[in-house]
Amino acid sequence: MVETQGAEPRFEEFLEAHLGQEMLRFTTAGSVDDGKSTLIGRLLHDTKSVYEDQLAAVKKSRVNRAANGHVDFSLLTDGLKAEREQGITIDVAYRYFSTSRRKFIIADTPGHEQYTRNMATGASTADVAIVLIDANAFLKHGGLLPQSRRHTYIAALLGIPHVVAAVNKMDLVGYSEETFAAIRREFLAMAERLGLRSVEMVPVSALEGDNVVAPSAAMRWYEGPTLLEYLETVPLRVGDTAGPMRFPVQLVLRPDANFRGFAGQVARGVLRAGERVVALPSLRETVVKRIVTYDGDLAAAAPPQSVTVELADEIDLSRGEMLVAAEDRLPEINKHFRAMVVWMHETPLVVGRTYVAKHTTRTVRATVRSIRYRMDVNTLTEVDAVHLAMNEIAEVEFETNLPLFFDPYAENRAMGALILIDGVTNATVGAAMIVAAVEGAVDEVSRAALVLVPGRAEFARKLVDDLHLQGQRAVNIDDALIPDAAVAGVVRALQLAGVVAVSTRKLDAATVAAIEGFAGDDLVLGEALDEAEILRRVSR
Repeated sequence: MVETQGAEPRFEEFLEAHLGQEMLRFTTAGSVDDGKSTLIGRLLHDTKSVYEDQLAAVKKSRVNRAANGHVDFSLLTDGLKAEREQGITIDVAYRYFSTSRRKFIIADTPGHEQYTRNMATGASTADVAIVLIDANAFLKHGGLLPQSRRHTYIAALLGIPHVVAAVNKMDLVGYSEETFAAIRREFLAMAERLGLRSVEMVPVSALEGDNVVAPSAAMRWYEGPTLLEYLETVPLRVGDTAGPMRFPVQLVLRPDANFRGFAGQVARGVLRAGERVVALPSLRETVVKRIVTYDGDLAAAAPPQSVTVELADEIDLSRGEMLVAAEDRLPEINKHFRAMVVWMHETPLVVGRTYVAKHTTRTVRATVRSIRYRMDVNTLTEVDAVHLAMNEIAEVEFETNLPLFFDPYAENRAMGALILIDGVTNATVGAAMIVAAVEGAVDEVSRAALVLVPGRAEFARKLVDDLHLQGQRAVNIDDALIPDAAVAGVVRALQLAGVVAVSTRKLDAATVAAIEGFAGDDLVLGEALDEAEILRRVSR
C-alpha cells in the first residue's frame, strides 16, 4: 500500500515532465535510394518507438530490400502501397517519437523532383532539416547529386534554422574518413553559398545503425555527436520574441455590450498589457487594456500564443488588420512586392493572372506582374521564364488590391509567408516567401478616395455596386453615427485600406479642403458631373 501511494506522485511527476518537454520538428529529404526511410525506421527502432507487432510484421513482410538478413526498416515508414512496391517515398508522412530529452515530429518528405511541392509543404514548419547524402553515390557521381543540391536549396529558401547533412551508406565506402572529408568540403561550400548559418555533418550507416542513435565503433575518427544526440541538443528557437511586435487580428469578439476583444495569434515579438499599440491600416494609437485567455488574463503573450486583446479605446479594427507596438518600427505596408514562389498546381502560373492570396489573416487579390527569374534548383542558377510549371521555383513580382503588412520571410517566417489560391476552384496553387517590397512601384491606376455626389442617393448605391462588380472595395459612409466633422478621418482610414468612400453629403468648404490635402486628384466632386463621367473617373 505504501509503495502504491509513493508511486502515484512519481507517475504524476513523470507525466508532467513529459508534457513539459520541448518539441522539435524536423524534416528529412534525400535522393531516391539514399536510405531516408531506412534512417527514419532506424531512429524509431533504436529509440524503442516501434511496437512489437509492427516490428514482427516488418520482419515477416514479403517485401525486403535489406540484404544479408537485415531488417528492412524502411517498411516502418513507407506506408503507401505504391511506396512499398517501388521502394520510394511519395507522400509527406508525419511520424512521432520521444526520448528522455525531447519529443519529435518527423516530416518524411519525397526525394523525387516531381514532388518538390510535397517537400516544401513538409519543411515549412521544421526546426531542422536532415539532408541525406549517399556516400557511395557521391563517389560514383564524382560529387553531390543534383537532388542533394535541390533539397539543400529548398531548406535555405524556407528558412529552416538548422541543417544537418547525414552522410549515409558509410559502410559501402569502407567507413572512409577521406570520403567523408571530401563530401564535407563540397557540402559546406554549397551551404556557405546559400547563406546557411547552422550546418552539421554526421557520417552514418542507417542499415547498420552507425552514428544514428549509438556511436559507431567503425568510425572512431569521427568525434562529433550521433544524429540523435544532435537532434536532442540543437538549440530551438521558441517563437520569435526578439523582433518588433506583430498581432494580426483574426476575429472580433463581442459577447455583450461590455466587452469588445480582438482575437488572434501573436506572430512576432511580445505583446504586453499596458503597452501603446498602433492599429493598421488606420494608424490609430491606443493602449492594450487586457490580454484575455481562457485560463485568465496575461501580463504578456509571445509567439505562438493565441489570445484576445481588449483595447482601452473603441477603434475600428477587423479581421486582416493588425496591431503593432507604437515604439517599434512598422512592418512594410505595400501592395507591390517580390516573393519566391513554389508552384504546386498543374496549371502554370502566368504573368497577368490574378490569384487569391492569404497572408497572416488578410485575404487579398494578387496579380502577377512579372517573373523575374526561375531558379534551376539542380544547378542553383537563375534562368529566364515566361511561366512557372508545377514544382518549379521562381522570384515573382506581385501587385495586390489592398496593401499587405509584412516583414521579409528571411526576417520572420510568419510575417513573410503567404499562400496563393485559385479564385475559381479554391485550390491552393502556390506557396510564396516575400523577399521585399518593390522599390519605386506605383499603382497603375489611381483609385478614388472619396466620391461626393450630394443628394443623389440612388446613384450612390448604384456606384458602390458597380465598383464591387469591378473588383474594387467601396462603401457608402452616409451613416448617422459618422458626423460631418469625422468624415475626413474616415475617408483617410478607408484610403489607407484601399476602400473607395462614397457619400451624398453636402460638406462644408473646410472639410473638402482637408480631404483634398491628402487625397488630391483622388477626390471626385461629382455634383456637376453626369453618371458616365463619374464612373469613368473612378473605374479601374
